Amino acid sequence: MPLTMVGIGEESIIKRVGGKEETKRLLENLGFVTGGTVTVVSAIGGSIIVNVKDTRVAIGKDMTNKILVL
Repeated sequence: MPLTMVGIGEESIIKRVGGKEETKRLLENLGFVTGGTVTVVSAIGGSIIVNVKDTRVAIGKDMTNKILVL
């Protein structure tokens, strides 16, 4: 399921990062790598704040739809 479907406070494992090559590279540089864990901290409007690799990152809804988690 896409990261947008994960509830606040839930930890998930990243299954796949989709999108164009440029988008994948950007997300991987932010820490969204296959097999890594991500926790949703909060959701405000269309953006969400997640904790990935001990760092909080805010990303838009379009990007979160490209991150598939278990």
